[in-house]
Amino acid sequence: MTNFLIDAGDNTFTKSICSALNKRGVEWSILDDESCINTISKERHLIISGASKNCDVNSDKFESYIRSKKITKVFVLIAASETFEIKEKRNGAIKFVHVPVDLTDCSSISCFYLNMFVEQFLGKYVNLPCDDPETADLVNLLCRVAGSSASVLVNGPTGTGKEVVAKLLHAKSSRKDEAFIAVNCAAIPENMLESMLFGHEKGSFTGAMQSNTGLFRAAHSGTILLDEISEMPLALQSKLLRVLQEKVVTPVGSTKEIPVDIRVLATTNRNMVEEIRLNNFREDLFYRLNVFPISTSALKSRRFDIPAIAAHLLTRNFSEKAILKVLSSEALKKLMEHDWPGNVRELDNVIQRAEIFSHSAEIGCANIVFDNELTLSPRNTMDALSSKLHAKVG
Repeated sequence: MTNFLIDAGDNTFTKSICSALNKRGVEWSILDDESCINTISKERHLIISGASKNCDVNSDKFESYIRSKKITKVFVLIAASETFEIKEKRNGAIKFVHVPVDLTDCSSISCFYLNMFVEQFLGKYVNLPCDDPETADLVNLLCRVAGSSASVLVNGPTGTGKEVVAKLLHAKSSRKDEAFIAVNCAAIPENMLESMLFGHEKGSFTGAMQSNTGLFRAAHSGTILLDEISEMPLALQSKLLRVLQEKVVTPVGSTKEIPVDIRVLATTNRNMVEEIRLNNFREDLFYRLNVFPISTSALKSRRFDIPAIAAHLLTRNFSEKAILKVLSSEALKKLMEHDWPGNVRELDNVIQRAEIFSHSAEIGCANIVFDNELTLSPRNTMDALSSKLHAKVG
């Protein structure tokens, strides 16, 4: 069931918000009559425009109105304000988000501010920030695939959000209330990976002072993500194949097969057909994992996602002791014109860097420093950044 009720008293607002949530795969309901109250969860969040014709959000009767609708939290968008600002009432139960754009404007900066508002009520809700039609189609596909227990292999360049895709598949599945365990197959030493995945018996090897259930059994009834599956040693690939075929695991040092009910997701940034040709990856395991292949695209091929992703990163970095910063239209334009060889991971670096450089609530064009400006030049880091820093150092 959904947490989000959308007030329909402002047509432009309603259309914009519903479109943004649909692209992210977020469920919502329209607050049009009393019957919809029974279709949502106990945490009822009302999303409403300051220009709603259904009620005056500034009147004394507004709080009585939301109590009558059994609303727990309210998020109000005030469009066409002078600056971006967030004000709260009732200890944060009612949040007014002022944005300096008009929702009838379809520019990138309007998209950015709309997504800044969306981030206020989505919080830690698992979703994929996007606005590009291609990515929205991918999210729609993921929501459909999530309903099955088929293995999924997510392939794409480094830093394109493959783990986010896996988390969305889990969050939209019937296993969402069970464990989601991610394992980086490239980060764990080969001699430890088998024990970590399948478990071991006490005394099965030097240092095995007690038995261990392993991550596959820890993920029972839930989902396990094998990140960078192409880096898994060949010796373990055959054992993983048996888990997928027979739905059982055999701990190290044991002959007993233990049943497991898990959904296996995997990611890779390699050409798996080439890995099979080079005998680095088992062909039979590839086909077991590749029941439903998913591909993520480089950020430069989906530039319309940048405003939404930037809004997500800025909100994620925000803490109560800091200032929630926003991008100027010039800074956003600069971000959208970059080629992003490091994809979303590079965008994350640039956003964090810009927050540090900016001395105000707005991040300007001068605060944007791309990774290649620091790594492709042999000069000292402080020399490279001197033009961006206003304060004297040393």
